[in-house]
Amino acid sequence: MIEIAELHKSYNTGKAAFYALDNLSLSIGPGEIFGFIGPNGAGKSTTMKILSCLIRPDSGSARVAGFDVMNDGDSIRRIIGYMPDFLGVYEDLTVAEYLHFFAAAFEIPRARRSALVDQVLELTDLTAKKPALVDSLSRGMQQRLGVARVLIHEPKVLLLDEPASGLDPRARIEMRSLLQELRKMGKTLMVSSHILTELAEMCTSIGIIERGKLLYAGSIDDALSRVRLQSGQGLRVSVVLEPHGCSSSHALEILRADARVTKAELTLAPAPGHGGELLVELAPGTGTDPASPHVVVELLLAAGARLRSVHPELVDLEDAFLRLTTGAVQ
Repeated sequence: MIEIAELHKSYNTGKAAFYALDNLSLSIGPGEIFGFIGPNGAGKSTTMKILSCLIRPDSGSARVAGFDVMNDGDSIRRIIGYMPDFLGVYEDLTVAEYLHFFAAAFEIPRARRSALVDQVLELTDLTAKKPALVDSLSRGMQQRLGVARVLIHEPKVLLLDEPASGLDPRARIEMRSLLQELRKMGKTLMVSSHILTELAEMCTSIGIIERGKLLYAGSIDDALSRVRLQSGQGLRVSVVLEPHGCSSSHALEILRADARVTKAELTLAPAPGHGGELLVELAPGTGTDPASPHVVVELLLAAGARLRSVHPELVDLEDAFLRLTTGAVQ
């Protein structure tokens, strides 16, 4: 749905030119939620503005649903919904008037506008705010109104720049649910955010960008596996033993004797009600699934241990971001 190839964009600050985008290439398939991650000034907003035909690249190509951003701007604008990081609103209009205004701007026939406005208000849970002035809405409701606005012309692709910015926890959860619902409707979403836990829970793929260069693009699972391999650290598994079974000392002996285990230690001594807690680290690449603790489980069960709980300590998206980026800004 989105194809970007060798995209360059530079700005002249008066002192020297710098690249906002430096040879950026990525692909986003239909129905994906693509999380675009990077520090301020990394090039996320510039990418979205090029895809929205608001600015032109210096070189390279970008296509949205097959349309070229350099030559097919009118066609692209009709199939995308772009929500910038700072949403301009007309504060002296009601919510309904605001959406009717944009429906008219997209040349939606007057006979269809009321029904479309009602539909997007219901989808964004703003029906009760239909007669309210935009200026009276909370930050979270204004963000939802921004999503309603970009949906009014029924676009295929949504470009959302920091849609959860400034929202309280409840509003962020509601926004995340809304974006997941839009994906179920068949829309393709490109979402930038600094809230990495939000992206990890809803995105099908991510891209990490820094100083205009794409450092990674692909699935979240692949990013986490890559970070683990780069770090040279194997999977760490925390195991709590039941009191009836082999002793913790015997369990440690069995684990340490296996070549797949690089470290095994007792982190909580046995006490009434439990048989102790172990921390086990596996060699990098052990097992076909890097998130699976099956090696530890198999060894302990074979030794006669009874397991109360097994918890792998997984790398998360924040770990991946910190390891794949350097913290450099423009």
